Amino acid sequence: MRYIAAYLFLAAPAFADPPVIEAVEAQQSGESWRFSVTLSHPDAGWDHYADGWRVELPDGTVLGTRELLHPHVDEQPFTRSQSGIAVPEGTAQVMIRAKCSVDGWFAKAVPYSLP
Repeated sequence: MRYIAAYLFLAAPAFADPPVIEAVEAQQSGESWRFSVTLSHPDAGWDHYADGWRVELPDGTVLGTRELLHPHVDEQPFTRSQSGIAVPEGTAQVMIRAKCSVDGWFAKAVPYSLP
């Protein structure tokens, strides 16, 4: 029985530190917004890196996603922007959620009050 427990432990997914949202800035331009998000993550190369962030409404509705196409091993923390995100009029707060290539979307989103 102990061998089965050891096997199950070794077969379980290894969750590393999630991407950390260090800072968020947003600017409205006409009817859309530009978001700049600063992330830090212990990127280990192509096999494991922070590969995205998204803007959501508090109810989980996704407004926009920024895909990150390569690791940032030697650039930590790093900032990337996404323009053209439509935020419903009257929205006071959005949520920013980060993703890594191994563990997927992090369960905890960071609230951001729009300026």
